[in-house]
Amino acid sequence: MKNDGYQNIEQWFAQRGWEPFDYQRKVWEAFLSGKNGLLNAPTGSGKTYALYMPLLIQWIDEHPETYNELTDNDLQLLWITPLRALARDIEQALQQVADDLEIPWKIARRTGDVSSYKKQKIKEQMPEVLITTPESLHILMAQKGYKNYFSDLDAVVVDEWHELLGSKRGIQVELGLSRLKHLRPELNIWGISATISNLQEAHDVLLGTDGTKEDSVIIKADIEKKLELQSVLPDDVEKFPWSGHLGTKLLPKILPIIEESRSTLIFTNTRSQSEIWFQQLLEAKPELAGTIALHHGSLSKEVRRWVEDALHEGQLKAVVCTSSLDLGVDFTPVETVVQVGSPKGVARFLQRAGRSGHQPGSTSRIYFVPTNALELIEAAALKTAARHKVALESRDPILKPHDVLIQYLITLAVSDGFIPNKIYEEVKTTFAYQTLTQKEWNWILNFITTGGQSLSAYDEYSKVIEEDGLYKVVDKKIKRRHRMSIGTITSDTMMSVKYLNGAHLGSIEEWFIASLKPGDKFWFAGRSLELVRTKQMTAYVRRANTFKAKVPSWMGGRMSLSSNMSNILRQKMHQAIEGSADDIELETIQPILDVQNDWSTLPDDDELLIEQTTSREGHHLFFYPFEGRYVHEGMSALIAYRISQLTPITFSIAKNDYGFELLSDKSIPIKEALAQNLFSDKNLVEDIFASLNDTELAKRRFRSICHIAGLIFKGFPGQQKASRHLQSSSSLFFDVFDQYEPDNLLLQQAYDEVLSYQLDETRLRRALKRIQSQKITLKTTERFTPLAFPIMVDRLRERLSSENLMDRVQRMQLQLEKHV
Repeated sequence: MKNDGYQNIEQWFAQRGWEPFDYQRKVWEAFLSGKNGLLNAPTGSGKTYALYMPLLIQWIDEHPETYNELTDNDLQLLWITPLRALARDIEQALQQVADDLEIPWKIARRTGDVSSYKKQKIKEQMPEVLITTPESLHILMAQKGYKNYFSDLDAVVVDEWHELLGSKRGIQVELGLSRLKHLRPELNIWGISATISNLQEAHDVLLGTDGTKEDSVIIKADIEKKLELQSVLPDDVEKFPWSGHLGTKLLPKILPIIEESRSTLIFTNTRSQSEIWFQQLLEAKPELAGTIALHHGSLSKEVRRWVEDALHEGQLKAVVCTSSLDLGVDFTPVETVVQVGSPKGVARFLQRAGRSGHQPGSTSRIYFVPTNALELIEAAALKTAARHKVALESRDPILKPHDVLIQYLITLAVSDGFIPNKIYEEVKTTFAYQTLTQKEWNWILNFITTGGQSLSAYDEYSKVIEEDGLYKVVDKKIKRRHRMSIGTITSDTMMSVKYLNGAHLGSIEEWFIASLKPGDKFWFAGRSLELVRTKQMTAYVRRANTFKAKVPSWMGGRMSLSSNMSNILRQKMHQAIEGSADDIELETIQPILDVQNDWSTLPDDDELLIEQTTSREGHHLFFYPFEGRYVHEGMSALIAYRISQLTPITFSIAKNDYGFELLSDKSIPIKEALAQNLFSDKNLVEDIFASLNDTELAKRRFRSICHIAGLIFKGFPGQQKASRHLQSSSSLFFDVFDQYEPDNLLLQQAYDEVLSYQLDETRLRRALKRIQSQKITLKTTERFTPLAFPIMVDRLRERLSSENLMDRVQRMQLQLEKHV
């Protein structure tokens, strides 16, 4: 016989005309039997209820007579989420259930969007359910007496775990859980994941190595999510851009989609692209004003909150957005998703598709809008992967980032202090730090107490003191600065954008504002603005009545093909060669593929194509591994270095997701280089570092490491330091460590991150091994081919203004079309 808690929950479902899914019941049973685990279920299938309801069942059963009368019960459930917008959505959903069941629980958020007043109220009296981010969890743990916040904690749910896994924010979660498990040994820990392939590894990373994962479970929802995929095709592919990343040529075909849908999310891959699309939608159809909105992470919380509320209430026909809305948010009115440009990964594409039809049994509908002709091949690849449910990407965990551990230890020292041996044992129970040696631990303790070998002469780096075996921070200034700096998301210094009356619009990277002078016009937050003046770290603006204005760009916005997408892309090329594909996208792009075949060849999936040609610029070599721009960054430098070992020669290098170009004023001895095993993976690391300015690359990685480890401080609100000062400080630290302390763990971490993340050494090695087994075809061409043209344009983009570039590209494409 079912207990009262079960009956109440099932009655709640029945009142809404719902029936709990089998997987939800399995989660409830596992949770209530004390098991930990990972839930894998498609977007919009009720994952939130799967992990919220068992806690309510447990509460009702433990308080059968008084469960709806007890108040101030302290924190029962901690819900960790990667997105602020998602936190707000979850808060509303959980509070509604509690209210419906007359359970007097308060659900609250503690994120960067919450006011200081509400944060203070949370500290004074914890709600029964707290929804927070990894950063905010650590800020709580930096408060005096933080252990009291978690004294009655029963469960932790980590939402969208696949999004945190493989990032330093995920490491923060691992460390936070290691502390909470020590405070509450019987704690229930569950993760929620949608689109990921390495589920077992994700499960192991979440639960750590302390026995928490023993008798744990992975529960998969056996639910078929209906998905409708359609590509928006150009009428004349031969006149469609061969390169580019905006996609606005197809904007007229998007207007009917918006008109026919109740509400549409238009996803772009960068914030700049979202600003441009919003602007051009308004210009194409002014009557949309007031019914479309813009949403990305640089807008103020007030603007984002208004957009989210309006979406919930069905007031908006369309929202142009970035990844700021692609996780778990439930906007019921959204019927359609438009993806502008390739998302470069299958999982990301499906995640965004799931924003529409975000209810059990509903259909998710997504339109793919290519930004250039070759993206039609990616469209075909995405549709194949989605329909057959193959090629979901894995998320590889990060191991031993010393900067995050340093920040965490200072967090504990700022609050109540810590005893090193106890915390060392806790830290080693995490997946990330399970191999942390005593020597490394001692180095880190020495670093936070003395500044280490290089900085011991400077008192400001002796942040932590030791008293009777307890490590703690006593300096109030250090405490304040540290609490302001907690987190692992680093970016260039941001400048606030405000109207003259003080209304806040959001933030833009400092370098962009520095490129403007008073009177210049730019687009931001969907508005045309005029820069009036800058003061400290604020840009004051007024409205400008013009569509001709600059669009801000943010650093690091371009994504790279995932390894799975690369594989499917090569398979689609094979199908195009064999004529075995029935994809409308490949049929549409066939004229361009025919040109490629006529002027050179179409590379098969077991073939590496190299094209050589000459122009007024010099001698060009184009390589097409189809491995993504990050791998091509390392591979191009490697190949250039190895060729230069045969003969003195210098190169200009350009790359995109499909290949890379080497340009020289001298003839390039490619045949001789191929005979010397050009693509060997032997001595790979040595040759990569010899081919690149590894010191400069490591310096760039070191900037964020410096910030996370607390070596540099960006400043208090309204008093932020300029980017050039921060870069100068981090470079100085790098040079000091490099000269006087070469075994500094943070310095070593910078070089490791260059290999692991920027150059993706593991994937690069796999690509080289694959190429060694492939047929290598060397073709001499008379002109730039459709595959070569976009790579060459990427090189020009770095030298020309956007206006000059577009004019030149259009002239070049017209010249090429004459030869078709």
